[in-house]
Amino acid sequence: MAGDQDGQDEDPGIRTATGSLGLMAAIALVMGNMIGSGVFLLPASLAPFGWNGVIGWVATIAGALILAYVLSRLTHERPADGGPAGFVTDAFGRRVGFFISWIYLVSLWTSVVTIAVAAVSYLSSMVPFLGRGEHVPALAAIVLLWLMTLVNLRGTRAAGRFQIVTLALKVIPLVVVIVLAAYVLSSGQAQLPTFDPTQVHTGAVNGAATMTLWALLGFESASVAAARVRNPAVNVARATLWGTALTGGLYLLVCSAIALLLPSDVTAHSAAPFATFVAHFLDGDVATLVAIFAVISCIGALNGWTLLEAEMVRDMAARRLLPHWFAQTDARGTARRALLISAVVASFFAAMNASRTMQALFEYLLLLSTSSTLWLYLACALAALKLGVARVPAAIGAVYAVWTLWGAGIGASGMSFVLMALGLPIWLWLRRNEID
Repeated sequence: MAGDQDGQDEDPGIRTATGSLGLMAAIALVMGNMIGSGVFLLPASLAPFGWNGVIGWVATIAGALILAYVLSRLTHERPADGGPAGFVTDAFGRRVGFFISWIYLVSLWTSVVTIAVAAVSYLSSMVPFLGRGEHVPALAAIVLLWLMTLVNLRGTRAAGRFQIVTLALKVIPLVVVIVLAAYVLSSGQAQLPTFDPTQVHTGAVNGAATMTLWALLGFESASVAAARVRNPAVNVARATLWGTALTGGLYLLVCSAIALLLPSDVTAHSAAPFATFVAHFLDGDVATLVAIFAVISCIGALNGWTLLEAEMVRDMAARRLLPHWFAQTDARGTARRALLISAVVASFFAAMNASRTMQALFEYLLLLSTSSTLWLYLACALAALKLGVARVPAAIGAVYAVWTLWGAGIGASGMSFVLMALGLPIWLWLRRNEID
């Protein structure tokens, strides 16, 4: 990795990319990776929180913006490090860099399962069979995982074309809900519940903030892809901050409208909250259309994150942080071995939790994915502190990451730490074989 403190150079086989993304394209990259499954199922999870959920959103957006600012400053000050994992390696050495890269890779594996479960949840509103039984949702999610793997096996260009089409469609249901909510409030069909400060509790806000962070994961995308962005010292910072702020504002409006304008018990038990919201105030045909767009959005995000998880495996292998066997690509530049091993591992995560209900499976994987990613955010904030970059925001970001890890609960955060520790045999094997 860049900035290696142990003197190990990068593998010469790593391909460098020329800057080809302008500011608008970089913003689209950030927002496209962030807008996926989270917003479409979160209203059901947040409904019991009431106004605590809205406050949780505000806290999450503020925390994400602080962390996004820290990443953008690190990218500006240390562009040669090549991204978040490189910042950590530069600050703390290859050993820490490996374990942070490893847990981030684990978060990508669990994230794609979470997105697949969300897609199945919306499909179940049209095909009820998919939501029945203990094992059906997880099995359907595995099928989706492998379908997206097949798309990516056709090559990065094919996956990119698929991503562009789904990205153009995924904002439609968000706009529909915002417009409908504005109309409902202005016409008096529904009213927001009265805000009661006595009902605001720190534990509830913390729990809601942890859940909402899942929907904002991916704000690091422009920093990770800095080598592909024109004038990264300026455009990465702008894309990261603008993309995070715009997506956060969109999510705050949409999720709060659904969670507050519908009866909480209706929203909490809905497998497709967007469709339920539209059906409550309009008709079922429009609700079905919204559900279709939600599925498209989830599948588009699944495609993008499938590409990212395979690229992460390939990149770690090329940097000699995983066996070099995974770094090989075919004639199209596709890391087929990395794709296939990622699909197998993600399928294992889905199968391991197959006995959970749809909502329980989504919420557990959501917390596990979020807590796993938080280790990267925490490490980057601490790296900024050590490297002397944006120290005050970095300190606030580190506190926020620890607070959110605590909010995820001992189960999810403890499991993410265990998963990080499971990388130890790989690290020892790499050291023993002098691959590191």
